[in-house]
Amino acid sequence: MKTICTLMFLVSTLTCFSKTMTISGTVTGEGLALPGVAVSIEGKSQGTQTDFDGNYSIETAKGEVLLFTYTGFITKKVIVKEKSIIDVDLEINEQALDEVIVVGYGKVKKSEYTASISKVKRRRINRKSSSKTSKALQGQVTGLNIQSAPGSASKVRIRGANSIHCYQCPIPSIPQDNEDYAQIKENGFKNPLQTPLSTFSIDVDAASYSNMRRFLMNGQKPPKDAVRVEEMINYFNYNYTQPTDEHPFSINQELSHCPWNHDNYLLHLGIQGKNIDLDEAPANNLVFLIDVSGSMSDSNKLPLLKKAFKLLVNQMREKDRVAIVVYAGNSGLVLKSTSGDHKEKILSALDNLHAGGSTAGGAGLKLAYKVAKDNFIKKGNNRIILATDGDFNVGASSNSNIEDLIVAHRDQDIFISVTGFGMGNYKDSKMEIIADKGNGNYAYIDNLLEAQKVFVQEFGGTMHTIAKDVKIQVEFNPNHVESYRLVGYENRKLNAEDFDDDKKDAGELGAGHTVTALYEIVPKKSGASATSTLKYQTVAKPAGIYEAELATVKFRYKQPKGKESVLITKAISKNVVPLTETSEDFRFSSAVAAFGMLLRDSEYKGDFKLKNVKSLASTSKSKDEFGYRAEFTRLIDLAEGL
Repeated sequence: MKTICTLMFLVSTLTCFSKTMTISGTVTGEGLALPGVAVSIEGKSQGTQTDFDGNYSIETAKGEVLLFTYTGFITKKVIVKEKSIIDVDLEINEQALDEVIVVGYGKVKKSEYTASISKVKRRRINRKSSSKTSKALQGQVTGLNIQSAPGSASKVRIRGANSIHCYQCPIPSIPQDNEDYAQIKENGFKNPLQTPLSTFSIDVDAASYSNMRRFLMNGQKPPKDAVRVEEMINYFNYNYTQPTDEHPFSINQELSHCPWNHDNYLLHLGIQGKNIDLDEAPANNLVFLIDVSGSMSDSNKLPLLKKAFKLLVNQMREKDRVAIVVYAGNSGLVLKSTSGDHKEKILSALDNLHAGGSTAGGAGLKLAYKVAKDNFIKKGNNRIILATDGDFNVGASSNSNIEDLIVAHRDQDIFISVTGFGMGNYKDSKMEIIADKGNGNYAYIDNLLEAQKVFVQEFGGTMHTIAKDVKIQVEFNPNHVESYRLVGYENRKLNAEDFDDDKKDAGELGAGHTVTALYEIVPKKSGASATSTLKYQTVAKPAGIYEAELATVKFRYKQPKGKESVLITKAISKNVVPLTETSEDFRFSSAVAAFGMLLRDSEYKGDFKLKNVKSLASTSKSKDEFGYRAEFTRLIDLAEGL
């Protein structure tokens, strides 16, 4: 009887300990929320990370040990007990701290702030001084090279500083003098009688948003040409309906008053890509093309790159294959094409990468295409993933040579996506060309959370194309439209005749991806007639025949392996919905667009201020599972501080 009771007690105890529960909480460091903290279960591979507000949630069991790990802080262990909420405050690892001194002098009495960088983050230190002194100080601060050992935190002392921000990160170099961005000439208003058609390629890239965030987090306003409004809008996913017909995407539209100019309308067009079952998705033949030149040695370049690509490797299936090509002074194959079920081998190859040498980008691209071609999977996803700071300074380095190389392989269904890293010598213009011409995506990874977004949360859209050469053409009804302006997409515009030309390259849509475009419209005044002053132009139809239509939007796309395009046509009603009755997606996308125009100091920003952007965004966060919309409102706060 005693033996039976003992066995029953043991079974009861084991059952108690094996019962899973959800543990959630907030992780802070010296009282401030820490994003990106690794939360794992001791002895197990499962884990998660804190979001932008330091919050986490994990499935575990009573008696297990949670590990909280963050660069520059002491790892903390917590035994799971009965309660389901565990808040943790991490302590600074003083042994990992290096001291960095930032000195600036104003005309006012000097003040001194000494703290670890985690205390200084999100704190704006502002002292009044003359504009001349401020500009001089800004030059001193911008020219500083603030660095610490990779993976370490830093202490910062700021004396009499003017509007300087410091943030908890692996501390990168601040100078941006050698960064390169393609010039953007902002779209203006067009008269529909003279220019009745607006034609452009879709854009699912989001690099501009995370790059912009990097500048703001470093206390700097991004360069004007670094801000591509359409990429900021398309950084976010929107709650559009899934397609229900034979097409791989659904089409959504809304029309309301323009928030930054209430006399005008704002037309919101949204595409929702079809979700796919990733287990049933085509096999991946991936080639990681990794820049290991000397410029990649900073902690926010190759070390971050390794961590990011490990997240991607963990998504690989047995039928997927991965090869690794590197380039510096020369290019080389460091890992032959390897099955996705040999993750340890792939991860070990990543761990052994080190930075040094010049940048033979052209040679690296050629070798990567050869490896991809040698391991080509029919009906599979054959793709190169380039990871670099974009500095191609040896070999086939000109934009035209790189473009020719990529276009030559594109028709063979070998695509290329680009992930950018780092700062200081960042070559955005070259990387944008590579992704655009290579039928791929372009992302900028400034931290591990962004890597998780690109390679985990949006894995299907990043890896698997469901429609290629997607073009949009809008014809506006001159009886209702005085003029119109496409917001963003300046480097994606096409000629009207390109829409029907199947040889003309355009953007790709990934599984589950959304694409959003906005038009600001000046409505035709009541009683005004749509008469053309052009010598050879006549109105082909009676004025009243399309009275209910504001515009007609047409879409063209090809299947991933297709050669001929499919046409979709949809009429847009002229019914205008009050702004307060629009969807949260409409209001949030317009807030992001307005923020981008303010950062660019656009002549079309109207009467909007940052406080108006924040108000509009704060009321339209919708379902914000990963906290990206909440993060956006915090970036507005940083911009206000500048």
